[in-house]
Amino acid sequence: MRTKTMSMLLAAATLVSSAAWAQQSSPAGLWRSIDDETGKPKALVRITEKNGEFNGRIEKLFRAQGEDQNPKCDLCEGDRKDQPIVGMTILTGMKAQGDEFAGGQILDPASGKVYKSKMTVIDNGKKLDVRGYVGVPMLGRTQTWIRVE
Repeated sequence: MRTKTMSMLLAAATLVSSAAWAQQSSPAGLWRSIDDETGKPKALVRITEKNGEFNGRIEKLFRAQGEDQNPKCDLCEGDRKDQPIVGMTILTGMKAQGDEFAGGQILDPASGKVYKSKMTVIDNGKKLDVRGYVGVPMLGRTQTWIRVE
């Protein structure tokens, strides 16, 4: 009886740790984006997964007092032109490719520019390196986002 109980506990622990590992290795969740130039928080971005594709939407902006707290994407083109940045999908089409997620695009609402993008979950799922680039990944910049628990 005791051996059976121990086996069941071990099996349950394995399932729980596997689920935790899967959650930590996925970019799905809420992230605090950090400006790579100032080191200050910029926004909260919620990344969701649907049919193997990851997309990210801005939930909140961290703006200084006196700044417009609900800015619009003045420099964006197409459907995003003059739309509120809060609620805007800025990360689209990311798919798992080995240890990273790539093949998608990221919008910089400050410039209205759209870049190719890739991202890598690091530090046991606590951080996410998000890289926007033109052409090849070498020609870009990376921000490290922090998972919000």
